Amino acid sequence: MKICIAFAMHEVFHETPTMPALHVRPELRHAAEEILRPGEMLSAFVEDSLRRNVELRRAQQEFIARGLASRVAARESGEYVSAKKVLSKLSAKLKKAQAKQSLK
Repeated sequence: MKICIAFAMHEVFHETPTMPALHVRPELRHAAEEILRPGEMLSAFVEDSLRRNVELRRAQQEFIARGLASRVAARESGEYVSAKKVLSKLSAKLKKAQAKQSLK
């Protein structure tokens, strides 16, 4: 059996555009309800989840776009950075961050 949470979403978003009805299995709805913070509504949890995933997907798209642009620029210029050099720089950054964290 699936449960529609569109009614819960309607309570908060009655003056703003609504999302299509979201049908979920009872187990998923129960799991979501179990982790709600005091006073938090399921609709707010769903909106927050949607917002975070939109931000994540945008960041992923921008990351891919930067990588593709970098590839084009490298091909046009003929200038490439070796994987060894990149990994070396990343390793140095990681060590610096770890040292900074250990001071806290």
